[in-house]
Amino acid sequence: MTDPMLWQPSAERIAAANLTAFAAKTGQPADYAALHRWSIEQPEAFWSQVWDFCEVRGEKGARVLVDGDKMPGAQWFPDARLNYAQNLLRRRDYEAALVFWGEDKIMRRMGYGDLYRRVARLALAMKNEGIQPGDVVAAYMPNLPETTITMLAAASIGAVFTSASPDFGVQGVLDRFSQVAPKLLFVADGYYYNGKSYDSLAKVKDIVAGLPSLQKTIVARYTRKEGHDIEAIPNAIMLRTFVNPYRWQTEIEFTQLPFDHPLYILYSSGTTGVPKCIVHSAGGALLQHLKEHRLQCDIKPSDKVFFYTTCGWMMWNWVVSALASGATVLLYDGSPFVGRGKILFDYAVAEGFTHFGTSAKFIDACAKIDLKPGQTHDLSRLRAILSTGSPLSPESFDYVYRDIKADLQLASISGGTDIVSCFVLGNPLGPVRRGEIQCAGLGMAVDVFNQDGQPAAVGEKGELVCTRPFPSMPIKFWNDADGRKYHAAYFDRFPGIWCHGDFAEKTPHGGFVIYGRSDATLNPGGVRIGTAEIYRQVEQQPEVLESIVIGQDWKGDERVILFVKLQEGLTLDEPLVKRIKETIRDNTTPRHVPAKVLQVTDIPRTKSGKLVELAVREVVHGRPVQNSEALANAEALAWFKDRPELAT
Repeated sequence: MTDPMLWQPSAERIAAANLTAFAAKTGQPADYAALHRWSIEQPEAFWSQVWDFCEVRGEKGARVLVDGDKMPGAQWFPDARLNYAQNLLRRRDYEAALVFWGEDKIMRRMGYGDLYRRVARLALAMKNEGIQPGDVVAAYMPNLPETTITMLAAASIGAVFTSASPDFGVQGVLDRFSQVAPKLLFVADGYYYNGKSYDSLAKVKDIVAGLPSLQKTIVARYTRKEGHDIEAIPNAIMLRTFVNPYRWQTEIEFTQLPFDHPLYILYSSGTTGVPKCIVHSAGGALLQHLKEHRLQCDIKPSDKVFFYTTCGWMMWNWVVSALASGATVLLYDGSPFVGRGKILFDYAVAEGFTHFGTSAKFIDACAKIDLKPGQTHDLSRLRAILSTGSPLSPESFDYVYRDIKADLQLASISGGTDIVSCFVLGNPLGPVRRGEIQCAGLGMAVDVFNQDGQPAAVGEKGELVCTRPFPSMPIKFWNDADGRKYHAAYFDRFPGIWCHGDFAEKTPHGGFVIYGRSDATLNPGGVRIGTAEIYRQVEQQPEVLESIVIGQDWKGDERVILFVKLQEGLTLDEPLVKRIKETIRDNTTPRHVPAKVLQVTDIPRTKSGKLVELAVREVVHGRPVQNSEALANAEALAWFKDRPELAT
């Protein structure tokens, strides 16, 4: 039985799509399946055409792909020279490049010309501080315009940028930054969340003490109007003072660098150990983001692109690249639930969002509180909603089309920090079907493998893999000289094949369904079950705010344990437990039904909002969680420890 079609682009929309123009330019049919087949069978031709169509600034060189049969080991555009920042700073006019809301307290706008000049000043200040290509520049900042400016300034001179959001604790920051030895650290004086301001400078003092590599710490003004006491922070200077000697600088000397020159260091979640430092190339990130933005998301120069993210999640790196398409990037700092979830939709109306990116959990939470922005907000300009972070349930698809807007592309997307982009995402030429991700990305040879390492049948669950190289594969892990950690992370399971660690299936329409992380997959009686299958059923219950499910070792097998967080004031009772179990049984299989259903006060998550089934499983089994600093609410783990109900 196929899921119903919820949306189909109009003929006018298809005709006007960037992807239609790309197909015409390349001489390919405007048929997504055919385009995708060509893109993976002829990767040199495809990626060369993406470079040309997106008008990448730089020298492409004669060769596109060397050692294309090796993964890892393939080299993309080995003769190319480019600069990532130059491609994001093509415009110098007065149209808005960045718009920023700090909850409902601070609102700012910055034109493309102003952004260019600010980057020029900061880049020269960095150069005169001795920063050279390959040096690391770190930011411990909210999602401010200054964070984007810092990244662009670093990239313009070939420095490597890395960031963490200010809700990270001191140890969480040091677990990341101490591995990569930054020379400059950019921070803000504080941040906002849920109507309150939080000071950052006390934590900054301790962070700086743990980073002996630092030459200088630069402090941006945000939550404090005046009175910054930075004397206790060694070699600290206010951002305005740092750039003031270069205030007349208006031009940028963009350093031309190889395609695989390092641009970003991103970090694994770190919930099972010290975070891995994943190094991404400037060319790979740029080309992949241009492809995804222009061809898969249909972003145009007049568009307004928003993604709710912090600077500790790869979606920040992804969304700021929309500057390379000439769009306006909308930034936000704070809680998405100011005004009972309305503030982001208020922002969408005020700025005319065309693309609204958020997490699946935000969409689910809006449905839980019965928010109906389609009735209360003018979303006439909104063309696409993008969702990621966890699988988007079919019921959330229903909610979007019923209560937000009927005529838009709902693009559930999935990829990750490992590739700073997507494996599966949206197709602006095709329909949206309930509960499905529309397609594999162009140029991405995505498949699902069974446990024997063979392509799974349509509808059969297995491991999400990529069978051919792609430009945004990480170039290395930091401090992994022989590449063993890199190889072990992605290629040990299926040699020569990227194994991403998601449990997934292919659909009859060329789409995909993600069932959660493979390492969190349940295995009662030897049958693999994706956690998302259970979450979908549980969170239909109006009493349940959210839930987390794990497998508990039990009598030589594994049993399913479900923990639920209920609406405020409610207590889990036998009728609700019975209804939860019956709903799971009726809509899945008896093996999905949890042996125990227990109430907890909170569900632990990473800083980017992802569930941490593995950490909960470790606590339930009496094992230590190696890096609780990676969690947004590590205190929540205490509720899972030594539960007497789990001893019987």
